[in-house]
Amino acid sequence: MNILVFLCGLFALIYTLARYPSSFKTIGLAAVAFLLIFTAFDGFSLFWGVLVWAFLGIPTVILGPSELRRKILTRPMLKRIKSVLPPMSETERDAIEAGTVWWESELFRGAPDWKKLLRYKKPELSDEEQTFLDGPVNELCEMIDDWDITHNRMDLPEEMWTFLKQQGFFGMIIPKKYGGLEFSAYGHSSVVMKVSSRSISVGVTIMVPNSLGPAELLLHYGTDAQKEFYLPRLADGREIPCFALTGPDAGSDAGSIPDTGVVCKGKFKGKQVLGLRLNWEKRYITLGPVATVLGLAFKVYDPDGLLGGDADLGITCALIPADIPGITIGNRHFPMNAAFQNGPNSGKDVFVPIDYIIGGQKNIGVGWRMLVESLAAGRGISLPALGAAAGKSVARTTGAYARVRKQFKTSIGKFEGVEEALARIGGLAYMTDAGRLLTLSALDSGEKPSVVTAILKYYNTEFMRQMINDSMDIHGGRGICMGPSNYIARSYQILPVGITVEGANILTRSMIIFGQGAIRCHPYLVSEMEAAVMVDQAASERAFDQAMTGHIIYLLSNVCRAFIYGISGSHLADSPTPGRIATYYQRLSQMSAAFAVTADLALIVLGGAFKRKEKLSGRFADVLGYMFYASAVLKKFEDDGRPKADVPLLEWSAKHCLYQIQMALDEILRNFPIKWLGLIVRTIIFPLGLSLRQPNDFLGHRVAALLIKPGKARDRLTQGIYISDDPDDITGCLEDALKKVILAEPIERRLRANHQVKSDLQSYQQWIDELVTKDLISSTDAKILLSAQVATRKVIMVDDFSPQELGIKRAKNSPKKKKLPKKKPKVASVT
Repeated sequence: MNILVFLCGLFALIYTLARYPSSFKTIGLAAVAFLLIFTAFDGFSLFWGVLVWAFLGIPTVILGPSELRRKILTRPMLKRIKSVLPPMSETERDAIEAGTVWWESELFRGAPDWKKLLRYKKPELSDEEQTFLDGPVNELCEMIDDWDITHNRMDLPEEMWTFLKQQGFFGMIIPKKYGGLEFSAYGHSSVVMKVSSRSISVGVTIMVPNSLGPAELLLHYGTDAQKEFYLPRLADGREIPCFALTGPDAGSDAGSIPDTGVVCKGKFKGKQVLGLRLNWEKRYITLGPVATVLGLAFKVYDPDGLLGGDADLGITCALIPADIPGITIGNRHFPMNAAFQNGPNSGKDVFVPIDYIIGGQKNIGVGWRMLVESLAAGRGISLPALGAAAGKSVARTTGAYARVRKQFKTSIGKFEGVEEALARIGGLAYMTDAGRLLTLSALDSGEKPSVVTAILKYYNTEFMRQMINDSMDIHGGRGICMGPSNYIARSYQILPVGITVEGANILTRSMIIFGQGAIRCHPYLVSEMEAAVMVDQAASERAFDQAMTGHIIYLLSNVCRAFIYGISGSHLADSPTPGRIATYYQRLSQMSAAFAVTADLALIVLGGAFKRKEKLSGRFADVLGYMFYASAVLKKFEDDGRPKADVPLLEWSAKHCLYQIQMALDEILRNFPIKWLGLIVRTIIFPLGLSLRQPNDFLGHRVAALLIKPGKARDRLTQGIYISDDPDDITGCLEDALKKVILAEPIERRLRANHQVKSDLQSYQQWIDELVTKDLISSTDAKILLSAQVATRKVIMVDDFSPQELGIKRAKNSPKKKKLPKKKPKVASVT
């Protein structure tokens, strides 16, 4: 009985601390009061009394009085942290401090406020943005022939370039006062998504001028004169911009660029001016081959002290007209058969005035900060829109194809193996769009959530890879045969481009997401690091003690929260909604607390060495990333009005995210740097074991079923892409065939029930005529069946080419075979 009372009291104490974090003093008084009362009523034997008092009482005494705490705990901890804290470079500091902290911090800290999530505004299009999407964007999509662009021209047609310039596609982010469209982040994303659903090459061409580049940098950092000159010209397409950052010796490590600008005096347009002599070599520059103005990143040096300061002044960004002497615009790269312009450029002793620097002379050395701050926002728009476009397009086209295409007299979409892939496509498409919408809500409210945009860039492009791979598997031979009627293969070819650019995905996952998130989102880590580098020892000790005290309470609260939520199967966690959906909020609260505990202890144990533990960092990134997507799908479901038809998509996505979170935490604990501590943490956060499971087969069946038939859920899932029902359109023929096949299915079932099967010796037309003659079907039925058969035939057929069309002409394209010299016959010698 005493044990039961003690356990109940201890549980109440843990629950209180989990839900209502307090000061050391309050916690200590509560613990001591509980122990005194229990001891006074002979609740303990001598052995257990000493053990429990030692376990709870001694830490309370040590942590309570400030002087004792500082002597026993603060000073040794501060000394250790000072010894292991690695130096932070300026580029690292700029990257970490770039942007703002948003919803990810709620997830990181172990106690997400779900009401706060649901209060975030749902992104909406303005009337002007909707008109643009319904007008010029649809007109552009009708103009696009992706096969002609990527196979015949390797470029956009001249009339399409003209249309893009005239309609303002290159000026979506530029304010109206400079002649731009001044779209919201959501409007910008919606345009890129719809166009990319038609052609990734055209989508990227539109994407780049509106992403990280001259216009973005000018808006935030340019001088008034630079804005007045360049922004109107960028908005109407008189100037085509590119941004040159990457070079042969600096890719992901952009901070180590070897390109230089030496401060000097020289002649420019006949006048002696202070300027920069530039030398650079860049590659992979999108729009570079056609650019008229180069955004250029380089390091500035002032060896002669002309600016009166240091010689090494740091990374700087400038706008350089492409026709200045010394600039070489190289040939084109050929990235995965894509037709968007991409190529190298270089400069040799290019002299430009110092006011070509974006923002003028005062911005020398702040180029890296400018880039990472712009990337913090821009990374959340373009590439995630590309991933969402791919997901929506794949969901719609693959679902339709799987219903139309039959094998063994059954739609392949009804085979369980195909259902598994379709369910994955549907669930991931729902997740990519939900993540996109939640991030755009932040961007349009003025936030620049650098961690969230890194998450979105990585996972939306990775989900795109999975969805396109699944689609190719379902299409089989139809997917791998290139030609004018193939709507999936170019996306399959080009998808590695999205994986690679704006931070390679391996780097983003293993170094950026958690590495940046841990410092930005943790409530005490930055304060502790700042205290550790203070010169004044007394001030350092006071600041560190204050931060450390809060940190310990924070950790203790999360430990209690993780255990309480884990032991109760998350039923003691809060939810903003009732019913079955509440389970997902509660489970996510449990995972958030578990993540907070595990991350905190890993950072404490490893200290500065954590930055080299990229595998652990990548798994923490997975936890944080999937928590973000689980939040996003719950938010999307609420924003959409909780449609009943979408419940399978929500549940598949939520279950998938929760399972991935659980397994990533399991991998972290299996590889925890201190094994015994990993076992203790596992017991705390998973007291009931690994209880979460992947979506089951029945749920997958329900998701797959949504993709293979017209309906509101399918339309909501694929909303925002270009959809045509023109039977002569590359994807419109699928929509046409889907409707006709579904209309014919009841007639086909009736014929099978009556054992009416076409003979192999008959054509389909002959069989239909025979059925009409025998009065087994009506003439209307016959028309429906024939129409479905013709539409199906059109969908399943693939392109073929003559040798001449493929350019197989030995005389022109192949080197002539060299004639081998005739060997002299061997002459036998006579002995």
